[in-house]
Amino acid sequence: MLAAERYDRIVELVNIKGSMRVSELSERCRVTEETIRRDLDRLEEAGRLRRSHGGAVSVKEDQPEIPYRIRETTHAMEKKRIADAALALIVAGDRILLDASTTAGYMAANMPDMPLTVLTNSIQVATELSSRDNIEVISTGGQLAARSLSFVGPLAERSLETYHVDKLFLSCKGVYLESGSISESNELQARLKQKMVGIADQVILLADASKFGLRAFARVTGLDEVHTIITDQPLTEEQISLCSNYQLLIRTV
Repeated sequence: MLAAERYDRIVELVNIKGSMRVSELSERCRVTEETIRRDLDRLEEAGRLRRSHGGAVSVKEDQPEIPYRIRETTHAMEKKRIADAALALIVAGDRILLDASTTAGYMAANMPDMPLTVLTNSIQVATELSSRDNIEVISTGGQLAARSLSFVGPLAERSLETYHVDKLFLSCKGVYLESGSISESNELQARLKQKMVGIADQVILLADASKFGLRAFARVTGLDEVHTIITDQPLTEEQISLCSNYQLLIRTV
């Protein structure tokens, strides 16, 4: 594969998935990781993608939501580790809110059957928890977003306004430390997640390393509203310095 062809392939892969790791691109393009890193530097200089911690992210704005079944297999092992760490923060009697992320889906699949109230806009989460005798599941209802198997829109937003939760487990499309913001791929998801943040005592952000350095189309909230970040790779010294501007607990799994 010629270098120019490889550049086009890298950009295509990143745009399809939204983000990819160096190791994944190396395997797909059959070149060394060092070659991929040089390619990513050149592509970032050309404005065709943006480097992130450990990989690259798409610069396409207002991206359509990636179907749930595709997201479920992207960075799956990392998301499962994050989900396990998030489950350790739940205690009996908690009232929690799970969004429609695949990481929340992994949480639901492994959640112990103990007294809990779980509020969610996710069809996948509600289905996973339907067999638990001790967990009360409440769905927001609303407009069905078929690609993400989630409920969004005004009805879902109004539903959230009637509740209060102890802990929100929240995912996102991008975490941009330079501006201290987290963002989503479209406005409907961002608006709903803004409401989620507003009804929670604790906001726990679930973000694998590919999310860092990305600014997606629609802003959700600032990092000053986030209490804990659970991620899968240690942050760089620069990222740690940027996080020091906020009262954040960072857990690496």
